[in-house]
Amino acid sequence: MGRFWRLVGAVALALFSLMVLAQEEDDPAKEAEKQKKQLLEQSGGILPSDLYVEQGEQLFKAKRGPKQASLEACDFGRGPGKLEGVVGRLPRYFFDTRRVEDLDSRIRTCMIRLQGFKPEEIKRSDVVAIAFYLASLSNEQPVTVRPLMPQEKKLYELGERLFYLRAGPRDMGCATCHVTYVGRRAGVLPYSDILKDKRAASHWPAFRYSNDQAWTMADRIRACYSNLSMPAPDFYSEPIIALTLFMNVQANGARMDLPGFIR
Repeated sequence: MGRFWRLVGAVALALFSLMVLAQEEDDPAKEAEKQKKQLLEQSGGILPSDLYVEQGEQLFKAKRGPKQASLEACDFGRGPGKLEGVVGRLPRYFFDTRRVEDLDSRIRTCMIRLQGFKPEEIKRSDVVAIAFYLASLSNEQPVTVRPLMPQEKKLYELGERLFYLRAGPRDMGCATCHVTYVGRRAGVLPYSDILKDKRAASHWPAFRYSNDQAWTMADRIRACYSNLSMPAPDFYSEPIIALTLFMNVQANGARMDLPGFIR
């Protein structure tokens, strides 16, 4: 059995214990810190997010796809191969695709252009793992997302409209929970303040210890739509990128805690 899978076994056992013993805490951030400390003690200093980071690094550096190329030449906005801090600078406009891209869609673009994958061949789990690896290289870097290009400004405006839009059978939207109902609880968790609490958008991608899932912001947005009984936007779609751009602008200046560890 390889080292990676031994680590998976150790973390899985510790995580199971953690889920069984999880208790409600008034402050989600304090609760997450407590659970993180407990998990680190039980797993010998390894978090599940560490496994995703390791898997993502292997995928990022491996020569894969029809072109048998790695993703090391991918440009995430600071130049080919320059990865430190890039997560906090996305979404942004890219001249090679002539569109605004977030972390997920940029990974997908590079898998298509550099490695030759067809869009339908790209596994969502691979994109998430690579996102975790890139996130680990942006930890404690500041969020710096300012829409300056016309395409960025246009998408920011779309994101703002979508954020405040009320629709669906419940006549609700993002702002209903994250502005109007801030402080109230959805189950055990209070609604976060997207407009004032910069931490709300600065810890994605994140590992959710309550259900053992690795999510990027795209997964978070899609889950919100489902909670409101509305059709979730497709992965890599304009609505998801627009909402991510709007929320990341609100988080400008925040120090990123990546990959995040949340309930």
